[in-house]
Amino acid sequence: MIMKLSLKQLSVYLFLLVFGCGAGIFGSRYLLLKNPSFQQLKNVTMASPPESVVPNSSNGGSGSTGGDNVNFIATAVQKVGPAVVRINATRKVANPISEALKNPLLRRFFGEDEQPIPQERIERGTGSGFILSEDGELLTNAHVVADTDTVQVTLKDGRSLEGKVVGVDSVTDVAVVKIKADNLPTVKLGNSQNLIPGQWAIAIGNPLGLDNTVTIGIISATDRTSTQVGVPDKRVSFIQTDAAINPGNSGGPLLNAQGEVIGVNTAIRADAQGLGFAIPIETAARIANQLFTKGRVEHPFLGIEMADLSPIKKQQINQENQLNIQQEVGIVIKGVTDDSPAKRGGLLPGDVIQKVNGNAVKTSAQVQKLVESSNVGEILAIEVNRNGKTQTFKVQSGAYPERK
Repeated sequence: MIMKLSLKQLSVYLFLLVFGCGAGIFGSRYLLLKNPSFQQLKNVTMASPPESVVPNSSNGGSGSTGGDNVNFIATAVQKVGPAVVRINATRKVANPISEALKNPLLRRFFGEDEQPIPQERIERGTGSGFILSEDGELLTNAHVVADTDTVQVTLKDGRSLEGKVVGVDSVTDVAVVKIKADNLPTVKLGNSQNLIPGQWAIAIGNPLGLDNTVTIGIISATDRTSTQVGVPDKRVSFIQTDAAINPGNSGGPLLNAQGEVIGVNTAIRADAQGLGFAIPIETAARIANQLFTKGRVEHPFLGIEMADLSPIKKQQINQENQLNIQQEVGIVIKGVTDDSPAKRGGLLPGDVIQKVNGNAVKTSAQVQKLVESSNVGEILAIEVNRNGKTQTFKVQSGAYPERK
């Protein structure tokens, strides 16, 4: 009797154990599908959703809207994807081999009777862009269309059209292109001024020739100066994101959770690993408007080299520039260009900038923004601390000198 009771109990226990494990496995799978982790979402690279998928909402929540497979990312892509284009550029560049063979010693080595090597070679590149207006105004990166007058623009619906490069601004890495078409899908421009690190960021582009690729991440930082990013020849306060941006993404849109364009992706750092940068949409739109209306852009120029102070930075700047800066916070002028507006206005190396046109500033990025938002020829009031005394200088900005 005791033996029979034990076997019965054992059978019950085994049944409950098997049933419990199965329920646990299926339950875990259900939770995993319903609540994907941030790491899972961040690493997802997906194609744009089919045209037949119509999301019910775009509120930016992480849950699904109208179906298990349609969340705020798919909703944003559904809105913007049709307005993202691929840009193929072809340009002629100097052939380095041809230049090298102009050396008489090399010509003698290879023989005078060899067939001449072409002095130019064809270089092809692919980038991205997005449509601003229904009649075919496009925005992209300057380095995507540099040194060429026409490009091939491929729309998401498969059409391939010739695009005319209307204007290029290498200082901000913004360019505009015009194609002949009507009733085109367009993007909606958002606001990048109040971005907070940690917000969602969605990038769309054509990396490595893979059309309409979508990557997801967050806003990692804002107001990254061109010097911090490693491109000191640019005049942009970049948005930093960890959404994957690879060659071919350049010129594509960076979106917020609502599907609004907050930046223009630019693959300016070939060595970047897990880092992406974008030009704020306000800067890009302002430059694009000038390029479409005037064909060129004039940037206000003072002719100063700035640095943000810290105790360690102060000591380094004093040693390298033979200065005697006492402050440990602020924006110091490290150098002043000869025959520049700053030089004529009375600014000197070692001056610590406190205000620009009455606006208090704490970083060099803020100074750059205020100067860039002014007009060429405008007089700026620059308040500085010089040797412990506050002084204000009137500096009339000039035009940013063209590179030769």
